[in-house]
Amino acid sequence: MTQKPEHREQRPQFELRCGGLHLTIQRVPVWLVALVTTAAGTGATWWTQR
Repeated sequence: MTQKPEHREQRPQFELRCGGLHLTIQRVPVWLVALVTTAAGTGATWWTQR
């Protein structure tokens, strides 16, 4: 029986290359998703109540 290696290289979730800037995000943190969602909800509420 042939076994596969346990460690597989994963593609990054987000990769940005712009000139000399190279930004790679392997995995998006849960706290960042929660922060963006909360900010978007708050902004939408503020915008509709104006």
